[in-house]
Amino acid sequence: MFGNLFEEEEEEEGFASTSSRGRVAKGGEEPPPPRGRSNLCGIKNQGGTCYLNSLLQTLLFTPEFREELFSLGPEELGCLEDKEKPGAKVRVIPLELQRLFSSLLMVDQQCASTANLTDSFGWNSSEGTNQHDVQELNRILFSALEHSLVGTTGSTFIHRLYHGTIVNSIVCKECGNVSQRQEDFLDLTVCVCGVSSLEDALWNMFVEEELFEGNNLYRCAQCDRLVTAAKSAKLRKLPLFMTMSLLRFSFDFAKCERYKETGRYSFPFTINLQPFCEQTDGEDSDYSYELFSVIIHKGGCYGGHYHVYIRDIDQLGHWEPPEEDCKPKTQKKVKEEFKKEVCEPKVQEDDPLSVLTAIIAQEPSKSVLLDQLGQKLMDKIGSSWSKKFRKHYGPIGKFLQSHNDVFMLVSNGTRVALKANPPSPVTESPGSAEQTTNSDPSTPSDPGADEQQPKPEQEGSHWFDLNDSTVTSIRESDIEKQFQGKESAYMLFYRKTQLHRPSEALNNPQYKVPLHLIQMAQEENIKLQQMREEFEATNNTVELRLHLAPSYRLENGALQPISREQNGSTTLSFDRRKTVGDLRLAIYQMQELWEGDMALTVAKSLPAGLHLYNTVTDDSVSLYSAGIHTNSDLFVWNGREVCGATILTGAEWEPVLLTVVRPFLGEDELPEVEDAVECKEGRGGFENGGPGLKREARGFAGAVTLGEVKVALGEPKESLLCQEHKGGKRGEHGAGEGGGASGWRLFPPDDMQRTLKELSLKDGDALLVLEPQSFDSSMFTLNGDVVTVTTPSDCRWLQVEFQPQGGGGEGEKEEERRKIKVPATGNMLLGEVKQRAIEELQLQEQPPGAQYCLRQVDCTGKLLPPVCEELSVRDAGVRLMTTLTLCPGSAPKASQLFLHFSVGTAPSAGMEMDIIVENTCTVKECLKSMLDAVGLDGTCWHLRRLDWCEEVGEPLMDEDASLSELKISNGDSLVVTEGQLPPKGFLKISVWLYLHPSNNSMETDFNHTDNGHTEEQMLEAVTAGETESHPPPLCAGNMAELRSVGQVEISDEATLEDLKTQVLTLPALQDVCVPTTAFMRVWQLEERRLARILRGQQLTLRKLKLTSGTDLCVQQLLKEEDLGPKDVLLNIKMGVPGERCYYPPEELVWDASRDSSPRSLRTCLAAHYSLSPDSLLLAKHQPDKHTWEEISNWSQQVSKKKKKKKAESLLGAPFHLKDGDTVGIKNLLIDNNRDFVTVEDEQGQQRLREQAEQRRKGGQAANSDGVGPQKKTGPTKSRKPEVALSINVGVFR
Repeated sequence: MFGNLFEEEEEEEGFASTSSRGRVAKGGEEPPPPRGRSNLCGIKNQGGTCYLNSLLQTLLFTPEFREELFSLGPEELGCLEDKEKPGAKVRVIPLELQRLFSSLLMVDQQCASTANLTDSFGWNSSEGTNQHDVQELNRILFSALEHSLVGTTGSTFIHRLYHGTIVNSIVCKECGNVSQRQEDFLDLTVCVCGVSSLEDALWNMFVEEELFEGNNLYRCAQCDRLVTAAKSAKLRKLPLFMTMSLLRFSFDFAKCERYKETGRYSFPFTINLQPFCEQTDGEDSDYSYELFSVIIHKGGCYGGHYHVYIRDIDQLGHWEPPEEDCKPKTQKKVKEEFKKEVCEPKVQEDDPLSVLTAIIAQEPSKSVLLDQLGQKLMDKIGSSWSKKFRKHYGPIGKFLQSHNDVFMLVSNGTRVALKANPPSPVTESPGSAEQTTNSDPSTPSDPGADEQQPKPEQEGSHWFDLNDSTVTSIRESDIEKQFQGKESAYMLFYRKTQLHRPSEALNNPQYKVPLHLIQMAQEENIKLQQMREEFEATNNTVELRLHLAPSYRLENGALQPISREQNGSTTLSFDRRKTVGDLRLAIYQMQELWEGDMALTVAKSLPAGLHLYNTVTDDSVSLYSAGIHTNSDLFVWNGREVCGATILTGAEWEPVLLTVVRPFLGEDELPEVEDAVECKEGRGGFENGGPGLKREARGFAGAVTLGEVKVALGEPKESLLCQEHKGGKRGEHGAGEGGGASGWRLFPPDDMQRTLKELSLKDGDALLVLEPQSFDSSMFTLNGDVVTVTTPSDCRWLQVEFQPQGGGGEGEKEEERRKIKVPATGNMLLGEVKQRAIEELQLQEQPPGAQYCLRQVDCTGKLLPPVCEELSVRDAGVRLMTTLTLCPGSAPKASQLFLHFSVGTAPSAGMEMDIIVENTCTVKECLKSMLDAVGLDGTCWHLRRLDWCEEVGEPLMDEDASLSELKISNGDSLVVTEGQLPPKGFLKISVWLYLHPSNNSMETDFNHTDNGHTEEQMLEAVTAGETESHPPPLCAGNMAELRSVGQVEISDEATLEDLKTQVLTLPALQDVCVPTTAFMRVWQLEERRLARILRGQQLTLRKLKLTSGTDLCVQQLLKEEDLGPKDVLLNIKMGVPGERCYYPPEELVWDASRDSSPRSLRTCLAAHYSLSPDSLLLAKHQPDKHTWEEISNWSQQVSKKKKKKKAESLLGAPFHLKDGDTVGIKNLLIDNNRDFVTVEDEQGQQRLREQAEQRRKGGQAANSDGVGPQKKTGPTKSRKPEVALSINVGVFR
């Protein structure tokens, strides 16, 4: 009729109940939830099948249709198991319809799937996303059923139930001749335009006559001429079920567009069709019909959603009064209840804790479904939670979570119970349950309680709203609301009042259902119950890490394992529903030799070591209520000391791991040195024993003062402590000359009495310890409170050593004479350095035309590729105070590459050859140049790289790609291999390393590794343009320095953990200390931006949607990390009170799996900062616009006309929170400034305005060349092409 005219709109209702959303199954796929309060089953929406769901529910609740379908047995329809057998006649559509109806009637699940039924229709996956007209589907489905049932006893049941006839008559006004024509119908289409009710439309169709007169005359067959005549129509045969489709969609020929009639159009609940029939001499009951189904369309003519109101004729569902019916009683009723309150004890209605406790305690199962708790609360106090308590206590779910010492979630989080009286047999306490129940005055035994309950409607008048997977109770008065508006009635289904249901059919879903379908449903219920039990058991099993006191000692303010080989922890799987006492007993049984008291303390592994927090003392509470979850660390000890040392517990004593930096003057063995300034090839010391800085990691309790830290370090009283100055980028001083100075801020004397937490010192922060005489050295300079450290990288010279071809036979003195020092700066060209060296070495007298080049030497003495003489010392990555070798040969230009290559096998010493090629040449051209150089020809050759083991590695698959596109750089070694290119199958992934200026621990000497990467391969991932004075943690909104560390070739079936392991084998990462792969975070780069964090250690790269050529960035972490699918890594910044700036940012992992609303984030931040959620104001930073978008409060105003408002998710529009986003926080208790914009933001906005103005001026200049002004046309929304609806049926004649 209308094709796929109606495209599915986004509706507030989801495909699953609220209680089942957001939970991640630990032990496999989560089973479908059971039926809700209505005890009726919904149908899943496949994407656009709401029209199909509404019609199927109507047919299901048409008992006569359902029983006719069930009366057909396998002997007539065949078996679905035989449908693939050749020659078998299996009537698939009615069989699948039988199975679906039996599942809807008897299987205990919230919603059923129509996938098998639509497969039997011959629909593909895209058909499930296209919506069609429900009247069109009604006719096509009935036609398909009739064709499927040809030759069976049910071949005429559609005709028996729905077939009717209309007789059209034309009466000649002159001779009285009557001409009649009969029409069959299964449904009637009635007009909506111009009429106000169904009765008026039927009157116009079957009572009013159309007169043929004037220019519109009728040719009478008997008179044989044009005459005046009257045309009319009547109902000749009435069906048992009258289906009426309302013609709400029309076409406006003036505007040439479709539109929907939304005016008021009423229809009766009972209708008498006698005035519209040809024969009117029957009894009234022969013409009387009652309404039992209304299909409703919500939306416009180009998009919408269907759902259906159905009357439960067989009373299969459990009807409850809708929520809005439970209003407070009259004043008189309130006074009566007040009098009753005086003589009988009653719960405190203003105390939500007391009310909810009484409601749960009076339940026989000692638990209440979460989605029924609000209704029971309204029944109890006569008011909803939102009206009475939400303003002061927030949503009911968060109230239950905040009182986890009283309430606990059971049955996989779908039910709530009292912790003191749980339903589980593990911790059940019947005595307290009876006591609580008896003290509740509103139990069913209370005679006055019945008066408070709303009276149900009379029997047989129960209506339900079946909206895909959701089923809710409604009243008849709700149907009248569908008379008009964008959400209005579209199809009406009436049944004859003569049709009565037998008593045995009432409340009996198995009535006339075949036995094999009943058995199938029972087996499915058993399977579902087992799945739910297994899922609940698995979901309640937590993995605990037990740390035993005898295996630890106190060191650096934290607990460290005594043995480095053994981490001292034991893994234990335990049911979180059991009590702490049960856990203690299990540990006693594991540790048979344990003597004395046993204390269980929640611990946490920090960079400094293991730290203890709160000790669990109440043995009667469950692990869930005690806050012990999976992967929790528990320390088992006597509660007093470990190895004779007293342990300080609590968050205030949380240790901080600091990097203590001291001057090093070259006398001892050189440890890691500031700025990674090594001697020749970084062998462990400066030339001439130059000075530097040595580093040492030390842990201190966060509550100790800076003065106590100085004492613990054993420093004299006059020593000075400095913190690394982060006001600017390192290397600013003397940047024009390649200097290596760094700045440190001197702690003032007042800071000596402040604690490390008060000074905001975090793990990894550096602390420089200086003695006053240190400033006598040229290495340290004091300017105010800033100490400048100048390392030997500021020395400005290069040493050049001449090495002739095959040299080395000359004497020791000759060798000394052939070394010279050339004065150099970072800006000097290397060609100038070479020319000075040639002049000082007196090489001009060599044979004319001789060419020389400068080459670096690695730590093994191997010559590195010649440096490009067109570049400066700094741009070429050459460090001052190092040695260059002057060798015969040519140097590559800036656009060329110097490559090593060998034929057949990996190059060995003295066997590899060199070649200089353009970096824009393709792999094929490079291969040809190499073959020409060695005198080979032929096409059966290809190029391979060398892997990190110096063995033949991955092939260069794309022969048409340029060397620069394949990231082949100076000094790379290639192998010319015989044979064709191997087939594709592995992923080639480029790996980048994150380096932040504030973190030297991951800096490695990239210029002295065999991979040949130089500073040309560094890039800045500026994903949000943050301009903070303090370098924040790595987030997608920060400036992050990335360095290429190579490529890995790995199967797409490998896991993320395998990828991390292989990345750690890259030569450039050999000096990076990562204990396990959990200490590494992997980002995916998109257009050189940090896009997303890869999660799931055991997920394959294919499931992570990684492809060949993907760029990944690895980041070293100070602690283990295992982010869940809905965990979001945020960069949070607390505003400085009274100032337009922020404290240094921090990383925060927000768990958005259960709740992604603003309230959840606010609660998480409040817990992080130990503040009240009501005092926090949040905003998300929009770095591309330099603006802040305020995140609204969770208490939102909801229109009274709307029953429910969908919970706002920060993961969706308009905020779209993702990994790396920056969230600003204002503490309104001490900060009255609600503006998040900083001075840097205003500067960025000004730059954007200037850029926009420049673009506008440029656009005007470009448009001035045109003929005239061009009209701006907006984009038009394209609609899907309309596709006809069809159902494929086999041939059964």
